[in-house]
Amino acid sequence: MRASVLRGLRSVALLGLALLAGCGTFKFGEEIDETKNWSVSKLYSEARANLMDRSYTEAISLYEKLEARYPYGRYAQQAQLEVAYAHFKQGEPALSIAAADRFIKLHPNHPNVDYAYYLKGLANFNDDLGLMHIISQQDLTERDPKAARDAFEAFKDLVQRYPDSKYSEDAKARMGYLVNALAAHEVHVARYYLKRGAYVAAANRAQAALLTYPQAPANEEGLLIMVKAYDAMGLTDLRKDAERVMTKNFPNSKYLNGGGARDKPWWVIW
Repeated sequence: MRASVLRGLRSVALLGLALLAGCGTFKFGEEIDETKNWSVSKLYSEARANLMDRSYTEAISLYEKLEARYPYGRYAQQAQLEVAYAHFKQGEPALSIAAADRFIKLHPNHPNVDYAYYLKGLANFNDDLGLMHIISQQDLTERDPKAARDAFEAFKDLVQRYPDSKYSEDAKARMGYLVNALAAHEVHVARYYLKRGAYVAAANRAQAALLTYPQAPANEEGLLIMVKAYDAMGLTDLRKDAERVMTKNFPNSKYLNGGGARDKPWWVIW
């Protein structure tokens, strides 16, 4: 009986030793960090290699270790910027924007701070699924255009602060798209109100689009909505003003030249 117990204890001890031997990366229940003694240059090069290999989670982890251990100097600054990029590529716009904002706040005069503004704009731009899919079947009145507005502001900051930046031309092109998309969103909402008989809200929303985004193509329909809304409310002078603006700015409008009987006003036909 006693011999059996001793044999059992020896088996447990041997099993424990085998488990410890097989857990070489652990010490007292904690994982041993193989990067513990890495230099700042090695940490950065390994993080960069992971970034290039699209191993974004691993890259972010190494960049964060680098900054924690070596918080000062060019490697730490570059790590902060590349963390923002890694989050962007990882499909984490909120984390990317937060990292870009942090970089801008900490290093406002950094030679690459223009890229932080650009990256912030990109993260917001790609996050805005509603306005990026204007022609989709989803009702855009259910979408919040905040991301598009934030993207526009980030790109505007870049263009105004760093007009000679290599990212400025692309930022300008994206701003043009965003202006049109935001105006289209406002007109879509105005149309929504018009269909439901909320004429004051429809006219106000269309007018806001016209004032905020005066060059946007969507204002053609926005002016039509204003004409129809004012007519429905019996506001003849305001209707005539909207009609005059539409005729001047869109003389070849499909709404004005749609044909049909002229015994009724053109906006009634449409």
